Amino acid sequence: MAALATVTVTVVAALAALGGAGAQCPAPASLSLEDGTRLCALLYADDSPYYDQCCGGAALEVAPGDDFPYMPLGWGNRVSSLVVGTRCKLTVWSRAGKRGQRHSFSAGEVPRLQEVKKGLFGNWNNAISGYYCECK
Repeated sequence: MAALATVTVTVVAALAALGGAGAQCPAPASLSLEDGTRLCALLYADDSPYYDQCCGGAALEVAPGDDFPYMPLGWGNRVSSLVVGTRCKLTVWSRAGKRGQRHSFSAGEVPRLQEVKKGLFGNWNNAISGYYCECK
């Protein structure tokens, strides 16, 4: 019985150590390219039940003024987390061509789009089909 308890504690400790490994959402004020060009938002393909591991996987860079009624190839209904830059606003639509439900995100991090309601029963996880981003 003591051996089982030791194994359980070891597994729990290993999982706790891994909790910090992985991605973490960047601060809205830090959104820029390496050359200093400002970004309006970053859209991420992955999220996680653990907030410190959200904003991972492939990332779509959104420049100020980007207007995409149709998502770029491979990005339709794939966004699971996002970060909107300081003094920026990202408006998204649930259907291509800027149709369907609409939601606006102001500056900040949204590590889990599952937690953002879309209608009575839905959420915005893997539901973005078009977007427009503007900054002041």
